[in-house]
Amino acid sequence: MSVSFSHYYDDYENFFQRLNPPRVVIDNESSKNATVIRVNSANKHGILLDVVQVLTDLNLIITKAYISSDVFNVTDQDGNKVIDESILNYITKNLGSDSSSSSPMRSIGVKQSVDHTAIELMGSDRPGLLSEVSAVLTDLKCNIVDAEVWTHNSRAAAVMHVTDEETGCAITDQVRLSLIKELLCNVLCCYDKINGKAQTTVVTHEVTHTERRLHQMMFADRDYERDDEDDDNEFDNGMEKPKVDVVNWSEKDYSVVMIQSKDRPKLVFDIVCTLTDMGYVVSHASINAERPEAYQEYYIRHIDGSPVKSDAERQRLIQCLEAAIKRRVSEGLKLEICTTDRVGLLSDVTRIFRENGLTVTRAEVSTKKGKVANTFYVRGASRCPVDFKTIETIRQSVGNTILKVKGIPQQSNPTNSQESSTRSLFAGIFKSRSLVDLVKSYS
Repeated sequence: MSVSFSHYYDDYENFFQRLNPPRVVIDNESSKNATVIRVNSANKHGILLDVVQVLTDLNLIITKAYISSDVFNVTDQDGNKVIDESILNYITKNLGSDSSSSSPMRSIGVKQSVDHTAIELMGSDRPGLLSEVSAVLTDLKCNIVDAEVWTHNSRAAAVMHVTDEETGCAITDQVRLSLIKELLCNVLCCYDKINGKAQTTVVTHEVTHTERRLHQMMFADRDYERDDEDDDNEFDNGMEKPKVDVVNWSEKDYSVVMIQSKDRPKLVFDIVCTLTDMGYVVSHASINAERPEAYQEYYIRHIDGSPVKSDAERQRLIQCLEAAIKRRVSEGLKLEICTTDRVGLLSDVTRIFRENGLTVTRAEVSTKKGKVANTFYVRGASRCPVDFKTIETIRQSVGNTILKVKGIPQQSNPTNSQESSTRSLFAGIFKSRSLVDLVKSYS
């Protein structure tokens, strides 16, 4: 019986981890404006991402960080110190001696439920795509409990968690799962075949970290490849282009990645996630992400210890980091819908968007205790701003008290605050586009 060297190496790593567990010190005294977290851990591939992922999943903002000394300054969403004992205990547990030492792909942070079926979609972006996907799932008696959708460079990626409409549990029937995959492939294939683009549909019960998976999917789809004209058009709409450069520090055999961009939540996670998945180890880093600008420097090497080896690799790394930053940039008007959950809600809402000429550029769907909190970023045709009359029409369909609009002035004299029950989406009058019509349109 033969035993591989990697088996002994993994045992040694786990033994070393038990003898030298990461130590976490949380300090709310030394800084006036932030909670300081010090993590003393082994410097191995993936550890930095684990730390950043825990902090990001808790919706904490990393304002400063010094990776060589493993120090992170964090605040809550309102810019205050973190004083909630449950959050502090959670950080200590997940980054300290009680944390798992499994692979860097482990899902830590806010845990996802295993009582659902995960669906991953990758294909060409187009108006109405989310509406068509959610309509198919609704007709197949699937309830979408959570979903996240990103679009970038004419590509769209989505991770959706669905349950059986009747049981509220994961779907286990293999015949039904195959049908779901087949029909979703039809939705994606119709456009991708014309344009010669690849598409993927995966149905699984594995628990993965949604946002990291979206980065991996879009990276694998090479969404970072684009020509200069497309790049200029993207930033003509008021989006600020990040500045990314990579230079080699020959004396120390490091490559230095320098990034300057507009600050936003989860920016550090997006950068570290991309560097990790591209096979780079961050040995040192300095991060200053106090708004409105963020400045980051990462000293990186390949896993084998070598720096960036060619100008082609340097250009590819720059492109990939720019793409990682821009994927989460929220282009368009922000719409929030908070209401009681029901099967088909996402399908109906996105259909109304489509019928009013709106394109969803990013979406976050969440369900907790029978309540849904959906966030959509939408724009008009040809990247035009959304017309105020369009928003008023959608308000009448969805409900004034249910839909919140972020980013445009409120009308001083609403024409009619009284909602018509016959026009309200939630009165159940509107129905999803039938599955038969959808399948026919793609045949």
